[in-house]
Amino acid sequence: MSSIDSIGEVLELFISKKSVDRMLLDIKGVVNDKFYAKDIDRSVLISSIDSYKLAQDRDIELEYGELGENILIDYNPYRLKSGTKIKIGEAILEISQNCTLCKSLTKLDKRLPKLLKDDRGIFAKVIKAGEIKKRDKIYLIKN
Repeated sequence: MSSIDSIGEVLELFISKKSVDRMLLDIKGVVNDKFYAKDIDRSVLISSIDSYKLAQDRDIELEYGELGENILIDYNPYRLKSGTKIKIGEAILEISQNCTLCKSLTKLDKRLPKLLKDDRGIFAKVIKAGEIKKRDKIYLIKN
C-alpha cells in the first residue's frame, strides 16, 4: 500500500532550454528534448528554485532554464534517495541520481560548478508516461 503527500509545484518547464507551458514524457524521457532516449536514468533533470537563490546570494544572475533543467520546482528534492518516486501531472518519475558536476556551468560564471556541486539538480527516469504542465502539484509517493 502506498500513500502520496504533496510536496510542491512546478514553476517552469523546459525542452532543450526552451520554456514551455506543458511537456510530454514517455519512458525514453522528455519528448523533443535534445537528450531524449540518450540515457534513460538521466532522462529528466529536475532543479529547485533554491539553486537559483543560492547563485543569486553570490551575485550570480541566472535566467530560469540556464542550469539545463527540464523541470524547475519550488521544493528542494536534492536529498531524496535514488529509487524515490514522485508524481507530477500525469507522469510518475523515479529519482535515479544527483546531477554530476558540470564544467559547462563555467560559461555562465566560473564559480557555479563549485557552488552548485550538490545543489544543481537531480536526474529522474520516467516510470509512467504522461503530460506535465506548469503549476502541476508534485507528490511524493511513499510505499
